[in-house]
Amino acid sequence: MLLKQEHFQEKQEHLYDVIIVGGGAGGLSAAVYLARYNLKVLVIEKGRGRSFWMQELWNYIPAVISGKELIEGGKKMALGYGADWLNGFVEDVTDTGEEFQVRVKYRFKNSDYPLFRSKYLIAASGVMDTLPQLPNQQNVFEYAGYNLHVCLICDGYDMNDKRAALLASSEGQINTAFVLNWFTPYISVITQGAFHVSDEMREKLADHGYPLIEKPIARFLGENHIMSGIEFDDGSVLPVDTGLIAMGSVRHSAYLESLNLDKHGHDLLTDETCRTSHPRLFALGDLKKGLNQVSIAVADGTMAATTIWREVRRAAAPRKWEANLPSALMGATAAQE
Repeated sequence: MLLKQEHFQEKQEHLYDVIIVGGGAGGLSAAVYLARYNLKVLVIEKGRGRSFWMQELWNYIPAVISGKELIEGGKKMALGYGADWLNGFVEDVTDTGEEFQVRVKYRFKNSDYPLFRSKYLIAASGVMDTLPQLPNQQNVFEYAGYNLHVCLICDGYDMNDKRAALLASSEGQINTAFVLNWFTPYISVITQGAFHVSDEMREKLADHGYPLIEKPIARFLGENHIMSGIEFDDGSVLPVDTGLIAMGSVRHSAYLESLNLDKHGHDLLTDETCRTSHPRLFALGDLKKGLNQVSIAVADGTMAATTIWREVRRAAAPRKWEANLPSALMGATAAQE
């Protein structure tokens, strides 16, 4: 069921087996499996996650689809199997020892703050990539996810031997150029003058022949979502065939801070089933330590959902023939005898 305000009172009294924070590839995979395991599941999705920018998933079997199509298809499947879905922003999670209480901001204007409850929690809220901030931000959205990429592992192939602009917001991110050069050596590094570049890094870039451009970007040039150049504040233009944004990302995990989960840096530590240091809380995809890919997130969702189902199933009373046989079938069985 797609939850609306009129459903809140009923659903807040309901104890879900699992609440999933995030409706991306990992969260959707978990939701579909959990619903097919006959468990009661709620997906809470804030919208516009990393998958939103994936215009074509060329490295995900079996078909080439966009991130939006992947999400819509998964959402339709989850709802079809009986999962609940809420478009909202999770602000806080409290563990009472027996259940999780999940506080949600519903609607940005005239907001409601319903509290939903569950035995287990799956954190699949992912990250948002940091994009260049220009006076006309819509200009960035015109090309991001098309040939202005945000993932080297996903899209390095599409930059093979093309003139590429690497956009960085720290010196550490400039090092991405020395991985990108596996695919293309025609790299221009753009910092917009946002940070100091050391003499050592300047020398390394010069040794590789990679221009360092420290002028602010005025706008991206191109048509039909295909970037062909970058114009700077001084009116100069850099012709490019593609670009890679290496400006970091923001994790949507603040709602977990009070639970004091084990981390490696900013990444949540999990075991082989995606269980965190909290026994009833699982983390998927970009939130956990590991490779950030759609295929990994989907597998994570499958593993977490199946682990939860096994625990719920083993704790439940067995279903016996006599106790569960519908009365209509009881009559049919007696007639056969």
